[in-house]
Amino acid sequence: MFPRFVRAFTLLTSLMFTTALAAASLSLKPLADASALSPAPLKISGRVVETKDAAGAGYRFQWPGMYFETAFSGARAAIRIGEGNAIYHVRVDDAPAIPLVKPAPGVYALEGLSAGEHTVRVTVVSENQGGAANFGGILVPVDAAARATPALARRIEFIGDSHTVGYGNTSTTRESGGDLVWRTTDNSQAFGALVAAHFGADYQANAISGRGIVRNYNGGGGPTLPEAYPFALFDGKTPVAETGWQPHVVVIGLATNDFSTPLNPGEKWKTREELHADYEATYVAFVQQLRARYPHAFFILAANDMSEGENAREVKKVADRLIASGEKRVAFVLYPTMELTACDWHPSLNDHRKMADTLIELLESRPEVWSSR
Repeated sequence: MFPRFVRAFTLLTSLMFTTALAAASLSLKPLADASALSPAPLKISGRVVETKDAAGAGYRFQWPGMYFETAFSGARAAIRIGEGNAIYHVRVDDAPAIPLVKPAPGVYALEGLSAGEHTVRVTVVSENQGGAANFGGILVPVDAAARATPALARRIEFIGDSHTVGYGNTSTTRESGGDLVWRTTDNSQAFGALVAAHFGADYQANAISGRGIVRNYNGGGGPTLPEAYPFALFDGKTPVAETGWQPHVVVIGLATNDFSTPLNPGEKWKTREELHADYEATYVAFVQQLRARYPHAFFILAANDMSEGENAREVKKVADRLIASGEKRVAFVLYPTMELTACDWHPSLNDHRKMADTLIELLESRPEVWSSR
């Protein structure tokens, strides 16, 4: 038996080594002539505005936490990138993701792809508040029998602020000079993507750093998250397209920016009590609007223990008011205390793992949430 075990172990090790070599050999290189390739059908999870230019169909986007995916048979594929700054992670099958950081517009060929069945996913991991970016699609040969990957059986939507975005989460320092925050933000390693991966779910992360329910960070300008939410871009003009997206679970994390700083002279709330009243009423109304949009979803209102517990107390009040009004599919969850060692005192990768574990524990105790239509 021992020799057989050794042979099996050797074979397994060899296969793992071969797979690692194959994954390591994959790369993306500019392709001058893409005339032999055509756009593949895509599964799109996230908010896009479809566009068309001389290069063909494309997708304009600004919210983080979205991805494009296709499956095909063959040994050739490429990624078309349009104008705009973004960080993409390109993953083929189960190989490690290949990063494309602020790539110049053009077509990038996947080098080292073996013949056979493949799945390609392009994930937008960066935050794009500065402006929309354009993705031109995944390209494959005409005879590659490409098809959009099917929607997964479970779906989760995450709505929030910088914590949901994954602001600077891969940084090992709290410093944030230059474009460090942008380059170290990785939504694919934020708690939302971790929870979705655990449950094998499609997901969206509709979040904007610095925004709150009624008050943005330190009283700053711009739409609050509920004001920005109905739009596909941050222009306040382009509505979200109706795609049939119906999540089983909606996780909302919005309180940190409302309460993390003292009120400034000139803000519309004269006292903290006025801010609390506005926050609670607006949050309740926001969830009710989401309920109309997602009639079968289970809502999780999440909070951290920052601001000396003010965040948690206010979010709990909102959950209690919703339950008192007859809302049955809602729960409050408190995240554990975080180390906040990423950029600008934001959650680290370890913090995101803790937040993900908290949500996973709650959802595993409520398996019925996945049974809704």
